[in-house]
Amino acid sequence: MSFGDVGTAAGLEKFNKFLLDNAYVAGWVASQQDVSIFKSIKSSPDAKYGNVLRWWKNISSYSSEFGSLGQGSASAPAEEDDDDVDLFGSDDEEEDEEAERIKNERIAAYNARKSAKEEKKGKLVAKSNIILDIKPWDDETPLAKLEESVRSVTMEGLLWGTSKFVAVGYGIKKLQITCVVEDDKVGTDDLEDRITAFEDYVQSMDVVAFNKI
Repeated sequence: MSFGDVGTAAGLEKFNKFLLDNAYVAGWVASQQDVSIFKSIKSSPDAKYGNVLRWWKNISSYSSEFGSLGQGSASAPAEEDDDDVDLFGSDDEEEDEEAERIKNERIAAYNARKSAKEEKKGKLVAKSNIILDIKPWDDETPLAKLEESVRSVTMEGLLWGTSKFVAVGYGIKKLQITCVVEDDKVGTDDLEDRITAFEDYVQSMDVVAFNKI
């Protein structure tokens, strides 16, 4: 992947974004591509490029293994062929273990960032739109008081909506009212218990419609 000139702010910004989801330039193990880009960055990156700074410090920890690479030391050869750099020293068991440790740390850091992103986005809240029929005892039941009582029911995750009175016969009207509930917080059984508790006005409650939104 091309990052442009990493010696410029634009190049560093592009490289910084790339390292959000990647441990190294190519895969989970440092390679000659990392060495090449490291050489192009003349000094420790600004802290605002946090991902590049962590990568830079990680790569610089290998400086003793490939000729004092850190910050273009004068002790490094003027012209160094990347093909001659043995980044990990594959014949050295301790160096192999260190490479594996760093790889695991980078994977853990990536997983932690991914988890943090998911938490930041937040989980989708399951909601439902419910239409209720609430019947009074008779035609003498004060409907305004009935509706007032119903709307006085408050629960976390409950939001009352529009309502109307619908004739059911013999001069009796029922209250038809909508509400939106969070499924994990409000159950229809609990809602019914709260509403039918107004025994002076409410005879019964029925769920007319229940739709996920």
